[in-house]
Amino acid sequence: MSTPDPAFDAETDPARDADSRPADTRAADSRRHFETEGTDLDEAREFYTEGYNGSGFHMERTEKDFVYRYSLTGDDEMTLRSSAFFGTVLGTVQPKDEYIVSWISSGTAVMDLGGDETALALGRPAMFPTGKRFAFHFAETRQNLVQFDARYLERIAAERTGAAPGPLHFHHQVVPEAQELTAWKSTITRVARVVLGAPGDAPASPLLRAEANRAAAEALLATFSHDAPRPTMLLQLPSHAKLRAAVEFMHARAEQPITATDIAEAAGLSLRGLQHVFQQQLDTTPTDYLRGIRLDHVRAELGAHSPADTTVAAVARRWGFAHAGRFAGAYVRRFGEYPAATLGRA
Repeated sequence: MSTPDPAFDAETDPARDADSRPADTRAADSRRHFETEGTDLDEAREFYTEGYNGSGFHMERTEKDFVYRYSLTGDDEMTLRSSAFFGTVLGTVQPKDEYIVSWISSGTAVMDLGGDETALALGRPAMFPTGKRFAFHFAETRQNLVQFDARYLERIAAERTGAAPGPLHFHHQVVPEAQELTAWKSTITRVARVVLGAPGDAPASPLLRAEANRAAAEALLATFSHDAPRPTMLLQLPSHAKLRAAVEFMHARAEQPITATDIAEAAGLSLRGLQHVFQQQLDTTPTDYLRGIRLDHVRAELGAHSPADTTVAAVARRWGFAHAGRFAGAYVRRFGEYPAATLGRA
């Protein structure tokens, strides 16, 4: 990938191009579109800080006139984005609930300063570091990004491995092989034609976009080195197919008010049968197992935020834990620390 794909050239503005379509075409378009640009450093700092959970941004002008431009097109699963920043910026970021791959077509960019430092080569994609806040330094960059909703990509990864969905850790310093990058570029080029479309064209159907999103997600997982949750060997045995179905249903619906009856129906078991298989094979009850999944989600959210932008109580309530004392006790038993300690480390 010696040059960026034209579909993602920083000069191309997907939001503007989409809005140039006739009104009746735009009305049927359910994609997300956004664009912004400006020449004010403070506005740029606020925009990028908010968009990428940034802190300590230091921006400076260069010999050129300062300007920034940013656009995105996509949906809740995946967005294609372009960013042009004609100045220098140094700071730290930790994107929330997203996995991001990006490449630059001009300028210089270094990620994870002081850690597994990675300098971006022109046209060669690299993953944003995952699971931590990292420092970066960009100068005079035109940048393209593909951003995936975290839960969506984790679900696709789980379907590939047979494991329950969980956080993915990408090795951002590992450079993919040439043939892997070629396959990635080919896939993203096809995906871009679906997601971005062309002025005057009718928007792609939701089904077509869903297939494009999946193709991009699978290409990312095949291209960039990462660690994913491993399948529990017990659940991979043919005799435990219904138990596996129950566990997968719990992970997929953990945010919803599901009951043991719902889980039993999804797994093709009676309520008594569900309780028996969980007790026999996992030494727990379906309700306690579901509570554990939700506690894992609470811990992941607390670890990705800071006391400045959320509270333990707010995250706990979002995952169905209304009683602060019982929640804290369950959290300590599972993780060996209080939830406030997890949040305080962000």
